[in-house]
Amino acid sequence: MAGAVVPGHEVIGRVIEVGAGVTRWVPGDRVGVPWLAHACGTCRYCLRGQENLCETARFTGYTAAGGYAEEMVAEADFVLAIPDRYDDRSAAPLLCAGLIGYRTWAMAGPASALGIFGFGAAAHLIAQIAIAKGQRVHAFTRPGDVAAQDFARGLGAVWAGGSDEAPPEVLDAALIFAPVGELVPIALSRVDKGGTVVCGGIHMSDIPSFPYEILWHERVLRSVANLTRKDGEAFMALAAAIPLKAATVAYPLDRANEALGDLRSGRLQGAAVLVP
Repeated sequence: MAGAVVPGHEVIGRVIEVGAGVTRWVPGDRVGVPWLAHACGTCRYCLRGQENLCETARFTGYTAAGGYAEEMVAEADFVLAIPDRYDDRSAAPLLCAGLIGYRTWAMAGPASALGIFGFGAAAHLIAQIAIAKGQRVHAFTRPGDVAAQDFARGLGAVWAGGSDEAPPEVLDAALIFAPVGELVPIALSRVDKGGTVVCGGIHMSDIPSFPYEILWHERVLRSVANLTRKDGEAFMALAAAIPLKAATVAYPLDRANEALGDLRSGRLQGAAVLVP
């Protein structure tokens, strides 16, 4: 990444001005700027509906200016309408945690018994979607993290325990949000024949070797990279229909480093939101 880029990748704001030819938005509209800031529309990935893998994609707060600012510029076709039922602080986590959680969940396919490893910002949102859709959610946390387990049960999980514990039933699919490679063979060993394990993080520590037996019987292991605009539209429609309880901890913008420290240490329950 050349030069300095303003960070901030879950941005809620109101349109101040639109460019020539923009008819989708008008000044005053409340919008969200997600991780995907631009895709070319012409590369082989974009042409087959995989703009999340675009060769020249830009990402908000990473390779395109983000939201740690009073004003920013975003491409009109890549911002999203925000359901009215959410205030700004509750809406912000929908734009990355929610969207990546949604794509991860969707990739798992139909699953009556769903395991979720790492019960943080993405997990606590998508668990509510899964439960509303009739899935039995089993939450796996750090061993001994009673607060996170109670949190998961409070949202409707049928079981919550440490990643070193066995759930009460075999899972149809599992989602991994914790960036811990050691969870991959554990999740594979918990899913049924034909089950799917989806890794939803951008980064993950090395995955240890594991016996082929736990992948055999047509189990599937896959990853998620970024998101598409279709993901955004589909998830926001669900968020408008299902009243998600976004657990947030607000920090003033000048305490951003403290928020990152709390996130890394696992002290956060839900999502951190920076308030200018």
